[in-house]
Amino acid sequence: MRFAVVEGFDTGTGSMQLGGTAGSHRYDPGDMNHLLLCSTLLLSSVCAPSQDPGTRASAPTSRDWSNFRGPEGTGVAPDSNPPTQWSEEKNIRWKVQVPGFSHASPIVLDDRIYLMTAIDTGKEAESTALEAYNAKSKPLPTSIHQYRILALERRNGDVAWDTLVKEVVPHEGGHRSNSLISSSPVTDGEHIYANFGSHGLYCLSLDGEIEWSVDLGKMRTRYQYGEGSSPTVHGDRLIVNCDQEGDSFIATFNKHTGEELWRRSRDEATTWGTPIVATVEGRPQIVINGFRASRGYDLQEGELLWTLPGLTELCIPTPIHAGGVVYLMTGYPESALQVVRLAGSKGDLTDSENVLWSHSRNASYVSSPVLYGNHLYFIRLVNGVLSCLDARTGEVQYEGQRLGVRTVISSLVAASDRLYVTSQAGVTKVIKVGPSFEELASNELEDTFNSSPAIAGDEIYLRGGEFLYCIAELSNQ
Repeated sequence: MRFAVVEGFDTGTGSMQLGGTAGSHRYDPGDMNHLLLCSTLLLSSVCAPSQDPGTRASAPTSRDWSNFRGPEGTGVAPDSNPPTQWSEEKNIRWKVQVPGFSHASPIVLDDRIYLMTAIDTGKEAESTALEAYNAKSKPLPTSIHQYRILALERRNGDVAWDTLVKEVVPHEGGHRSNSLISSSPVTDGEHIYANFGSHGLYCLSLDGEIEWSVDLGKMRTRYQYGEGSSPTVHGDRLIVNCDQEGDSFIATFNKHTGEELWRRSRDEATTWGTPIVATVEGRPQIVINGFRASRGYDLQEGELLWTLPGLTELCIPTPIHAGGVVYLMTGYPESALQVVRLAGSKGDLTDSENVLWSHSRNASYVSSPVLYGNHLYFIRLVNGVLSCLDARTGEVQYEGQRLGVRTVISSLVAASDRLYVTSQAGVTKVIKVGPSFEELASNELEDTFNSSPAIAGDEIYLRGGEFLYCIAELSNQ
């Protein structure tokens, strides 16, 4: 077994060196009122690429993991067959130490993995941070942090390039269980787009050159819990949602130039979900959840198409769209799941027939659900308790199923009729997809996991607090 381990990072020069360490942090499950709101809130055997990654000009395929929720936006890798069993000694192609501390989930395109991170340089500077407004937040930073994007080679985990996008003293401390970067990058197969929120929106070439950037302004998040919404790309548009304790807005940008095409104010407090795009009756619309109301916007002009109140205060799970139906979920302080038929949806959908069904038990607080065929899977709050509903009718297939793990922050993923649930403590439960519960395997790694897994080809990429793991079926084991 070969381990290509990145053991450190020189924050002054941006070069790799031996002897460094990466941070980790564990959530206190007893502190439900101040839980980390990370959006987290985290891949085939590798062949040589057919062309230089920097010159590629084709859309991602179903065997890439090009965004936070995978090729179909449902958490499913439809053409992948990853392993069911692994450990620190089994089916680990490689593990590398990742510089900095971040809950940002990886994405995968062709022969490379792309990661975002924040690195504390330890260099003190006069802080421009806001005054703390929640005693549960981390101490306000006083040192300069580097915000970076890295590309790693899939074959061995080596760093292909790393790009510094910003050096700054963070203006918020963040929740004690959060990281300064919790959103994921996205790719259209030609560029990498990364939303560092208060520290800018960036477009990079596939060889790591910054092509444009946009200043989105400093966000002020609820209780300093931190930021987490990932960008979404569709056609020639890049979509960013910025809900905060201030002037919340959603905006679209020309993905080639960074030009802002439209911006709409949102009557919202801080949310952490990622916007999705659903094409209905030939018209693409943006769907985003919200505390005051979930909403649909026309992608082209930004017209508000519909609203639906009913979710709860802390909106984190990313919506799912399939077959003209969208699934909206929040899990704290109450549970809420709403299922909406988009065709014909217009105006306030309260009491509308377009709301096909709803569910008010055991919904997920942080992790996003999985839609696999006619089965919708989600965990209760951040606990290792699983539910499976019929996605067409809302009929409960099973619920309250205890998985024997304590805390789940990572979003659920699935492939090859298997559901993968990764706990913060490093245990991944593999569950057979279907209307009845069947555990296939339980796997454990020696790291802390808040990022969501990425599945590309027949490999799983798991980013921990310290290491990135490439999990693959190894014939010699």
